[in-house]
Amino acid sequence: MRIKIIGLAILASALFSTCVPQKKYLEEQTKRQSAEAERDKLKAENSDYATKSAELDRQLTENKKQTMLLQNDTLGCGMRYRLLSSQYDQLTANYELLLKQNKDLMNRQTTENNQLVGKLNLSQEQLIQKEDSLKRMQRNLYSQKHSLDSLTIELRKREMRVNELQSALNTKDSAIAAIQNKVKNALLSFEGKGLTVHEKDGKVYVSMDEKLLFSSGSIVVQPEGVKALKQLAKVLEQNADISIMVEGHTDDLAYKGVGDMKDNWDLSVMRATSVVKILLSNGNIDPKRITAAGRGEYFPLDPAKTTDARAKNRRTEIILTPKLDELFKVLDQTSH
Repeated sequence: MRIKIIGLAILASALFSTCVPQKKYLEEQTKRQSAEAERDKLKAENSDYATKSAELDRQLTENKKQTMLLQNDTLGCGMRYRLLSSQYDQLTANYELLLKQNKDLMNRQTTENNQLVGKLNLSQEQLIQKEDSLKRMQRNLYSQKHSLDSLTIELRKREMRVNELQSALNTKDSAIAAIQNKVKNALLSFEGKGLTVHEKDGKVYVSMDEKLLFSSGSIVVQPEGVKALKQLAKVLEQNADISIMVEGHTDDLAYKGVGDMKDNWDLSVMRATSVVKILLSNGNIDPKRITAAGRGEYFPLDPAKTTDARAKNRRTEIILTPKLDELFKVLDQTSH
């Protein structure tokens, strides 16, 4: 449009130049040149504007593309936003549900913790009680151990004493057996003639019937009895560690006394004394070793009221006991 205006101006100037004076023409020519210069400048500007317009069109097209892309991105972002918003709402709901569940769980946990704390406190009290009980038991155990140690020492001492006692008993038993064998061997010829030798309660009993030693109602020992007693005396002489007890026994029939003997007591004692005197007749036995005793009718072998029973009960028993000094010594130590 600007180019057409410039052309019309030039044409008007040419027409006008033919009608106006030269000066006017020159002015017009100057104006025309100025207009042409202005035209060229405008052309240049127009070209520049066209270039800028093309660049702007290109940028507009690019911007439209970018806008389209942004719109598409915005649409996608909107969809994603709505999806994310929905997911967020779901997460929010889940979070609130979890908060509620967590609160419920915390409440239950608090209750359980309180219960556990209560149980723990109770357990601690019970533990303290058990520890106290254990300490008491340990003290008792220590005391019992101390007592046990003392008892163990005492037991060992007692075992030693028991061993000593057993040794003494064995020695005594050996002595008893030896004496019994010696007496049996010495009196072998009198066995079956009213004489027996046996062991009882750690002692050797030499039992002589009345018929071997005495006539009925007499206190005088008959020759066969004297012979047996002298044989026995030889054994007793060789065993000075033997204590001798001579016991006289009668039956239960009343004794019609003669002289100073009035009853069975007197008869039993006098018979025991007669036996002791014969044992001491050789003078090789210490009288301190012998004891004479009368038992009367009060220790019968057979309590029956028959002739045979009464004959058994009329007897003299010589009781031989080994000295038990060593045994008594051990017993005395044990008692202390």
